[in-house]
Amino acid sequence: MSSEASSSRAIRHEEAARRFTWTEDGQLCVLDYTLEGAVASFTHTGVPAPVGGRGIAADLVRAGLDTARARGWRVRPLCSYVVAYVKRHPEYQDLVE
Repeated sequence: MSSEASSSRAIRHEEAARRFTWTEDGQLCVLDYTLEGAVASFTHTGVPAPVGGRGIAADLVRAGLDTARARGWRVRPLCSYVVAYVKRHPEYQDLVE
């Protein structure tokens, strides 16, 4: 599965931990963020190598961006993967601070 493939993964938003997660084959995959007022800074996307290349990072970022839109947050992409994702998906450009 490519990193752009759509998925039916039910990404979990662990609000207290300020992260989005998915577990694949026992491997924890995460998108970490901080929240200052209504600005979410996406700081780290982590997908372990054994489950890489399955589109998990894209699903995590999409879930984060969709949550930001639904909650009226602006997004500060500090993680290089998030920066690249937003460049490839102009529908999220309006969220970027």
